[in-house]
Amino acid sequence: MPETSVPHQSSLDTVTAAAADPDREQPWADLGLKADEYSTIRAILGRRPTSSELAMYSVMWSEHCSYKSSKVHLKQFSEIPQETPVGKMLAGIGENAGVIDIGQGYAVTFKVESHNHPSYVEPYQGAATGVGGIVRDILAMGARPVAVMDPLRFGPLDADDTHRVLPGIVAGVGGYGNMLGLPNIGGEAVFDESYLGNPLVNALCVGVLRHEDLHLAKASGAGNLVIMYGSRTGGDGIGGASILASIEFEEDGPAKRPSVQVGDPFMEKLLIECTLELFASGIVRGIQDFGAAGISCATSELASAGDGGMHVELDLVPLRDSTLAPEEILMSESQERMMAVIAPEDEPRFMAICAKWDVEAATIGVVTGDGRLVIDWHGETIVDVDPKTVAHEGPVYNRPFARPSWQDALQADGAEMLARPSTGDELRETLLRLVASPNLCDKSWITDQFDRYVRGNTVLAQPSDSGMIRVDEDTNLGVAVSTDCNGRFAKLDPYAGAQLALAESYRNVATGGARPLAISDCLNFGSPEDPDVMWQFAEACRGLKDACLELGIPVTGGNVSLYNQTGETPILPTPVVAVLGVIDDVTRRTPSAWAAEGERIFLLGQSREELSGSEWAHVVHRHLGGLPPAVDLSAERSLAELLAEGVGLLTSAHDISDGGLAQTLVEAALRHDIGASVALPGDAFVDMFGESTARVVVTVSDADADALVDLAKRHGVPLTPLGRTGGTDLSIEDQFTVPLADVREAWTATLPAALG
Repeated sequence: MPETSVPHQSSLDTVTAAAADPDREQPWADLGLKADEYSTIRAILGRRPTSSELAMYSVMWSEHCSYKSSKVHLKQFSEIPQETPVGKMLAGIGENAGVIDIGQGYAVTFKVESHNHPSYVEPYQGAATGVGGIVRDILAMGARPVAVMDPLRFGPLDADDTHRVLPGIVAGVGGYGNMLGLPNIGGEAVFDESYLGNPLVNALCVGVLRHEDLHLAKASGAGNLVIMYGSRTGGDGIGGASILASIEFEEDGPAKRPSVQVGDPFMEKLLIECTLELFASGIVRGIQDFGAAGISCATSELASAGDGGMHVELDLVPLRDSTLAPEEILMSESQERMMAVIAPEDEPRFMAICAKWDVEAATIGVVTGDGRLVIDWHGETIVDVDPKTVAHEGPVYNRPFARPSWQDALQADGAEMLARPSTGDELRETLLRLVASPNLCDKSWITDQFDRYVRGNTVLAQPSDSGMIRVDEDTNLGVAVSTDCNGRFAKLDPYAGAQLALAESYRNVATGGARPLAISDCLNFGSPEDPDVMWQFAEACRGLKDACLELGIPVTGGNVSLYNQTGETPILPTPVVAVLGVIDDVTRRTPSAWAAEGERIFLLGQSREELSGSEWAHVVHRHLGGLPPAVDLSAERSLAELLAEGVGLLTSAHDISDGGLAQTLVEAALRHDIGASVALPGDAFVDMFGESTARVVVTVSDADADALVDLAKRHGVPLTPLGRTGGTDLSIEDQFTVPLADVREAWTATLPAALG
């Protein structure tokens, strides 16, 4: 039995027994509860909790499930108007995932979540079940999942533990998604010392639905039935993500940790098709997936969001292990399970559809009108609670936070004084060194393990700036999605760093020709009990809120992952931001790389000397200090409007971010082995490796160059001619020429050499 599970009681701990035996010692601390939280539970109930109630409260009041340290900061997202450039959101924060109107009667739901600590303990299953969980969140909204993405963070590439976790995590992401038949269209793989011992595995899913297909998680209508369907409940995952993600790791590695869930993608595929047919039948009144906290979560959230209560017979839950105690059944996070609410007369049809898909189903309860969640086991009541107190009225902590004492010194230590390359040969050597560095090198060792084109609707995928999926095969309506975050920028200034993450995702979506509509976020930080970390978190939330207000796009939902640290060492603050945009006709999207010789190359946007926190400073000098690049959201919006209007005129568009203009030129050239000759307008080093924002490299034909000049002028976007595409070299005028073959050799060798 996992260390965090509730021990079997010598006799059944019922509500009656709890009232008669108020002084029984209970393992509340072992389950992650604080002394005052346990006292609060006793006050709510007017007695001590039963062991089953204690199990429910412990998982539902965990950091992972209750957001008890982050609620006070997340609530500011409600200040952002819940409208997109297309129309109102159909569902937002508080639901399993946000749902956005994209026109033509279609809606899209998307969300990004974390599975960090489970993926460290069991890399393959942790990552695989992270994908499975986010897919079920999307499914629960009434949508067909159509694509996934995977923002990943690892320790140094040469570290032994990176070699332990990275192959398993990548295989888990790819294996589960590939077996589901979902294309993996984007993501990131970032390496930094701070993630050693605490990798980040964030998973995103996109789903498509018609407006009328929207479903919500609520149990309404007294007398309606509560049905569990999917996999049986087992001992795997007892206290898994809910507790595992609510603690920090010790420096000496894995110790007493809950069991990680085990995924079955083949069952999940059946569950998806079965659920979609149930939706189409019109008999589903409420729906909830099983994620963290298992049955505790599904029952309490459905009941609290409805208009009554719920009575459940736990004996009726299908089990893989008949020896499980009721507390363990309630805490189990076994995968591939759903819970539905239907009318009694629809039960035969529901069961028939499940049987058709070979999905096991069992009616385990009924919706009541008394506002209570009551759970019986062996004829005795073991849970009798107000479900709102379990699901929504847990503790709220206003954790102390303050600007760190070291922040001023960090920001004062800029990159201005670092030694720079000054000759053409030194610039060439620097370029080759950077393109071979772990964060900038070719990631195909990872992405080739993912099926990017299954289902036939993938328009753009890695290594394009964003992923793009066709939604409607007749009109070619589509959506684009990107995820981004530079943790170094967030360390230097978490307010600006969160905005820079949003700006880069926003820009990546725009380069393909899509109009950004909304964001989802996955906020990965260290321990909330550290005032320095909480200041970083508070500043990042404030930065996101202010940026969304200025850009006019809402936060649809997201995830908070805290306690990401090993011992006293927190990860870089990593507020991953996903942006979704809409494009009216995917056949007219703008590619990321140039595909023809002899075209004109232009720079859109303003370059400045901004090298602090850059890849150059990180790779060449192992330096982190100074201020990150300036945020200019007005410039980002103008640039995005130009790129949307420029569809059909622009032959390519590639954003400038990590690695600066040099990396953009390399990626645009290597995609189709077409070189370029470029004349830099200013200081060659700054122009090549600076990481100023709101910049994109575009190409046009000679015939369209004047039209681009006019377009840039109308949108107020600075435009600088750089050169022409063509040849087999990358040539920087008056500095150096390097064959693309040499660049490709440096760019592609790194991951295979390190990982085999």
